[in-house]
Amino acid sequence: MTNELLDRALVEEATKKSGLIWVRGAGAPAARALWHVWHEGAACVVGDGPGEQPLPGLADGSAAEVTVRSKDKGGRIVAWSATAVELAPDSEAWEAAVAELKGKRLNAPDGEAMTGRWSRECRVVRLEPTGATMSLPDGSLAEAPLPSAATTRQPVPAGLPRLLFKGRKRR
Repeated sequence: MTNELLDRALVEEATKKSGLIWVRGAGAPAARALWHVWHEGAACVVGDGPGEQPLPGLADGSAAEVTVRSKDKGGRIVAWSATAVELAPDSEAWEAAVAELKGKRLNAPDGEAMTGRWSRECRVVRLEPTGATMSLPDGSLAEAPLPSAATTRQPVPAGLPRLLFKGRKRR
């Protein structure tokens, strides 16, 4: 009984303090990083709408695996199993969860109208802990990036040093 209470406290505190959680829904090929809020004993997420995060495999009543990372170091702290519960738009539970989510949503394109858009076009899902924690994997779960034409490193243009040091005089 004591271990169960300690596990529940660890899940709650770690999830409250973390800005992101990694969630793998039923049938999803890999876990996704999702922003969330901890509200009334569960992690609440919003998504699956235009401009919002995707929620693959998080159907109402499905199982999910949640991994919580440390906010300061980024390492895994705890992994726990959850049941996904989709909240009905404009219900009392939905309103309470959205009030919390609204304060955490950064850079919303529609500002105050975002809750109306969430009601029409998005899903709000509660990830309710089942009480079971899972053992953390030993190795890295990093995957190779997908092939892309995008690049971050290019040679410095030949004229750039002249432009940067044009106004400076050496003494």
